[in-house]
Amino acid sequence: MCVDVLDTCEYCDQRCKSKHGPSGQGDCESSTGMPMCRCHYQCEPPSLTPLNTCNGGAGLCSVRCPQKCCDINCALKFIGGSGMCLTLGNTSVCQCKYPC
Repeated sequence: MCVDVLDTCEYCDQRCKSKHGPSGQGDCESSTGMPMCRCHYQCEPPSLTPLNTCNGGAGLCSVRCPQKCCDINCALKFIGGSGMCLTLGNTSVCQCKYPC
């Protein structure tokens, strides 16, 4: 088993499963004084061929959904996904990157 620390405990189990597949089990750990999401998942042997990176979207970024929200939305939408808010003109969009 491998362990990945995913920052806050918000949607811990869902983010864990989104990032590492159905074998992932997220739990909240607060021994450091700050609750952190620990994701336990089945380790995979290193791939002989590098993974390609694909792009996707997860809606708009806003005051209600800033960078952290975008990152969480991408992790929930794409396995191994992470997000970044990009400004295009007057609009800020949530751009996701994920292995494919």
